[in-house]
Formats: sequence, C-alpha cells, structure tokens
Amino acid sequence: MRSDWQNGGFGIYVHWPFCEAKCPYCDFNSHVAREIDHPRWLRAYLKEIEAYGAALPGRVVSSVFFGGGTPSLMQPEVVAAVIEKIRETWPIANDLEVTLEANPGSVEAGRFRSYREGGVSRVSMGVQALNNADLRALGRLHSVEEARAAFETARHAFDRVSFDLIYARQRQTPESWRQELSEAVNMVVDHLSLYQLTIEQGTAFGDRYNAGRLKGIPEDDDAAQMYEITQEITQKAGYDAYEVSNHARPGSECRHNMVYWRYGDYVGIGPGAHGRISIDGSRFATEALKQPNAWLEATERSTGEKLREALTAEDQSTEMLLMGLRLSEGVSISRFEALAGSPLDQERITELDELGVLGVSGDKLMATQKGRFVLNSVLAKLLGG
Repeated sequence: MRSDWQNGGFGIYVHWPFCEAKCPYCDFNSHVAREIDHPRWLRAYLKEIEAYGAALPGRVVSSVFFGGGTPSLMQPEVVAAVIEKIRETWPIANDLEVTLEANPGSVEAGRFRSYREGGVSRVSMGVQALNNADLRALGRLHSVEEARAAFETARHAFDRVSFDLIYARQRQTPESWRQELSEAVNMVVDHLSLYQLTIEQGTAFGDRYNAGRLKGIPEDDDAAQMYEITQEITQKAGYDAYEVSNHARPGSECRHNMVYWRYGDYVGIGPGAHGRISIDGSRFATEALKQPNAWLEATERSTGEKLREALTAEDQSTEMLLMGLRLSEGVSISRFEALAGSPLDQERITELDELGVLGVSGDKLMATQKGRFVLNSVLAKLLGG
C-alpha cells in the first residue's frame, strides 16, 4: 500500500547555524561564533544521518538542502563528507538535487568549485536588495557590487542558481520595486525567491517596530501593489509563480521545497531543524535542540533530537492543506479527505470560490493568485476559523 508521504517524496535538510553577523529581520536559528570546530560538527552530522538511516531504511532521497545560518561558511570537505554519507545511507534518485545556501560575502570561486566537486548541484544566494542603502538597512554585510560578482561566480560554477530578494522594505515604493525587480529578472538563471518583509517578534526589527522606531514600512495597499508587480514582471519574463514567494522557469522549481509543500517526508539534521517522518504507518514531527552547543553535545551523547511527536489525522490533513495551497498546482481533495477521515466543507469552498480566492479543478483545490496573497485568511475560513 502506498504511504501518504510518497506523494511528496523524501528529502534531507542539514542546518548550519553560523553566520558572520545576525541580520535584524532574521528569526532563523543563526548564531555568530568566533571559532568553529568543523571536524567535530562533521562527526555529529554523520552520527545523526546514521541514526535516521537505521530508522528509515530504503528511502529514495530526491533532495538534500544545506540551510542556515550561512552554509557557504562550511568547509567544502564537510559538505562533501555529509553528501557522501547520505549516498552511503540511502538509495539516491537519478536526478538528486543538492542545494547550498550562500551569502554573497562568503563566496569565492575556488570554494564554489570545491562545493560542486563535492556534490552540490544548486546554489541559493541571499542577495536581498539591489541597492546599497537598503542592504545596510537590512544589516547585510555585502554590497550590490559584491552581490553581482558573487552571482557571476556562482553562474560559472553551477548550472542552477537562485537568489532571494525582499520587498516592502523601509521607504520602498511600488515604482522603485518595479525598477529593482526588472533589473533582477535580467540577472536570474532559472529561479527567484521574492519575499515580502515581515516583522517578526524576537528580532531586532521586531523590537524597533514595537518601540515605534522602525520607520517607513510600506502601507498595506503599497505592499499589495508590490505583490501584483511581482507577479506581472516575473510572469512576463517567463518565471512561473509556482509557489507564493517562488518563481521559476518550468522544470526549475526547487525540488527540496517541493517535498515540504507536497507534504512528503524529510529528515531535519542540525540545531533547531524540524522534520516529518513516517514509521510503521504513523507520522511524526521531529525537532532538534536549538542551541548549537547543546545540540552538538547531545548528539555526541545520544541524539540531538529533542522532540518526536505523533501527528493526529487532523494535524496531518491540516498541515498538508497549509503547505499545499501555497503551490499554484494546489492540493488533492481526495488525499486531504483520506488523511482527515472527513470531507472538506463544500459550502465554505463555494463561498471562497465566489470571492475569487479559491478554485476547484477536478480533484484539485487551488488558491488563486489573489487568494495566495491572503492565504492565511483563506485557510482560516476553509478550516472553520
């Protein structure tokens, strides 16, 4: 019998928690450290891979993703050894995708060649803005000139290169975003991630915002206009909005993130990493210890995993819907109902359809472009909020 996770596939996420500096908008598990014992970290990663390999034997790995933090600060030998251990532990898909996140300031041609030789096939670069004033405001250490040079270096080393930009930044206008994004689509290779700035509690930006000191955040109407500009320019340039914030040429979608959005299984290794794993007909949420040294020491003793919690049928169907409606392809209604053990409310679907935020095509339930912009509200209504 086919397990539900097989609808999304199986991937491995490896978290590198270290950065050169902490960006003020970032709520990821990232830390600044003067010294890092790379061989010690490698031993811990390999130990965790072995443990998950024993629990999940025979899975075909379709993607590996090194996230962070700044994984391009990892020694290339560490990255290569982790990839090799994954290859030894599980069967590998013929078209395995191995992505490594990089910041422009940590890019150097020889290092990138070493990553490629070690098995990395795709790089995702955190450019974030294409003007120096906004880069400084975002706490980025690189300049636009360095970002362009790093991007060119990446293009020569890898066939697949993506980069990120943030919009709805302080004092940004729809017209300035139009100009910046038009410039960006002339740079891009095959994939672009475009995120609206969100003010997260617990970050430096969050503290400034609460104190009334974060000036110039665009009004909702302007942010909505920037979202519409994003869709217009990327679509005209041939980059499909296959997910709320991600745009790609057909066939160049990020395979690892598709595992998440299609609600497959994924192993999360490293401090604070989350996972979803299916064992003996049950699905579990896993979470690793967040503090880097605590994770490292716990892994050396036994495991860095602090939580392995069984998910209920409602948990699984809700998560599948939350993730899948982010995709332009939508979700399978029959799959949702098989997980939930009950049907979706047809009256709510009809109401959302009439509002132009949701659509149905055969067995597929899809958020429209308008609906993806207000997805949280659509999901709340759909799930009975």
